[in-house]
Amino acid sequence: MTLWDTRPMSDQPLDLSRTWTEAEYLALGELDIRTELVDGKILVSPSPSFAHQNISRYLANALEPAAWTVGLVVAEAVDVRIGEGTIVCPDVIVGKFSWERGANDAADTVLVVEVTSPSNAGWDRSGKMERYAAARIPWYLLAEPGKPDLRTVSLRLLRLDGTHYRTHAFAGPDEVLTSDEPFPINIHARKLIRPSA
Repeated sequence: MTLWDTRPMSDQPLDLSRTWTEAEYLALGELDIRTELVDGKILVSPSPSFAHQNISRYLANALEPAAWTVGLVVAEAVDVRIGEGTIVCPDVIVGKFSWERGANDAADTVLVVEVTSPSNAGWDRSGKMERYAAARIPWYLLAEPGKPDLRTVSLRLLRLDGTHYRTHAFAGPDEVLTSDEPFPINIHARKLIRPSA
């Protein structure tokens, strides 16, 4: 079995107390739960909220046309290997990916997008950000829904500068995030929020 083989390993419950290899993790295949592998440990997260998923989808839709013109692919909620024993599932990734099954590699990732949730905001702003920087992913877009009702969103585009990210562009809830890099970006933050029915 290769590292990239994603055939189901078993129907047994996940043992979250043990250390997993990347091959074992990928052999689990598609699961009915949201998981990531961090330093050999499987982390299980609750499903994202309706608002979170819609912001993620609208961001992917907004990024795709310009990314496509420069030969990049946009994908939502797919695995990226960012280090030994660490495979995460960002909300959106942009890069040079193929249709092959398995985890994508950080080296092929140009931009990673995370939409913060009340339960993971600190992880997205620090721990995960540091890991993306260590993996040398050149761009990081952080979307932060306003609390408590998630009716606004702010956007922060960060560029890798040495070993840390620095803010390249920012848009508040009623502003437009614009940048010429890593490809033309023009996203009105207000358009990421849709009124509920």
